[in-house]
Amino acid sequence: MSGIVGHTLYAVLGVKAAAHRGVALAAIATRNFPSYLAGAYLGSDIQVMPEAWCVDTGREVGFGTVPLAKSPLTGGAVRPWVLKHEGREYRPMEIHERFYGRAHLVFGWAKAERGNAVPWDRLDEYFAAVLEDTLEFFGPSERAVAYVLGWMVHVVSDSLIKSQRAGLELHLVDGKYTPRNRPIQDLVGFHEIGVKEFRLNWPALLADLAATPVEPVQAHYMRVAEKRGRLAREFPEQWEPTQRGLLDAVLAENRRWCAQHARDELKAMELVRGADGRPDCNAEIRRSVGLSYDQMVAVAEKAHFRRALGYIGDVIADMMEATVRASPRLAQLGGDHGPGWETWMKRW
Repeated sequence: MSGIVGHTLYAVLGVKAAAHRGVALAAIATRNFPSYLAGAYLGSDIQVMPEAWCVDTGREVGFGTVPLAKSPLTGGAVRPWVLKHEGREYRPMEIHERFYGRAHLVFGWAKAERGNAVPWDRLDEYFAAVLEDTLEFFGPSERAVAYVLGWMVHVVSDSLIKSQRAGLELHLVDGKYTPRNRPIQDLVGFHEIGVKEFRLNWPALLADLAATPVEPVQAHYMRVAEKRGRLAREFPEQWEPTQRGLLDAVLAENRRWCAQHARDELKAMELVRGADGRPDCNAEIRRSVGLSYDQMVAVAEKAHFRRALGYIGDVIADMMEATVRASPRLAQLGGDHGPGWETWMKRW
C-alpha cells in the first residue's frame, strides 16, 4: 500500500498519533489538511503522470513507470507517453531515475547515485533543516509547512512498507510489498479503515488533495534549487539547480494527472455485488490476487493489518517528535486555532 490510497491513509494515521501525543506540528497539519495530504503523496511520488497513449482513442492512460501492454480503455495498442520540455522528450522512467531518490531520501536513487542516500538516523536533522528553511523562505502561510510535514510522512511510511527500514511486521499472502498484497492493503485500508473507522469521504478527500498548488519548497528539499539555508549548510552535497526547469515541469504534470489518477483509483476501489450477493472486488483484482473481498479481509485480520498500520502511524509521530527536538524553533509552532480534524471531517 504505497499509492495515493496508502499514503493518504498513512498521513491520517500519523497526524492522529502525533496529535494524541501533543506534538506541536500536528496542529499545522490538521489546519491545512489538503496540503498535508498532498505532501504525503505528491511530495515524493514524482512519477504521477501517464504511462502511455491509447492508440484507439488518443487518450492518456496508465501510471508513470508501470508498463502497459494494452489500453485499459479498449484493449488495443498503446504508444509510449512522453513529457516534453525545452525541445526534449522524457519518459516517466527517466524522470523517475533523475528525481525519485531526491524526493525519497533514504532509497530510490539511481544506481550510480545510491551513495547519496540520507541515513535514517539523520532524517530528523534533514527534516528540521527543511522546516526551518520553509519558515524562512517560503512563508508566512502555514500551507508550505503542512506540505513538508506530509512529505515527511511519505519518506517514513515508504521506507517501512518497502522494507528499507526494519520494524514493520506484515505478512499477507506472499510477503509485505508484492503485486498480490498491494490490492489487499489498498482495498482493506480504503473500506475497513478509511470508510468504516475514520468515516472518510474518499472522493472529496482526493479531489481536495489533487487541487492543491505546487509548493516551491519541494524543489528546495529535493535540492534542485539554489543552495541556501540550513539545509545547504548541513547537507551541502548533491545540489542540482540546473535541473529546476525540468522539475517544475514534472511537478506541474504531477498535479495535472493526479486528478485523473485519483478517479482511476476510486474506480478500482469500488466493490461490486458478488455471485453470493456479498460485496466483492472487481473481476480484474479478484483474478490477480486470487481472493474475494471477504477473503482479503480475513487475510488482513489474520496478519494484524490494523496493528501494522498503527505501528506506521506511531513511527511517523516518533519522527515528528524527533524533528521538533532537532529544532527549538519548531517547538514554538502549532497551537489550536483554526480548522482541525472535525472541520475537515464535515467536508469529507
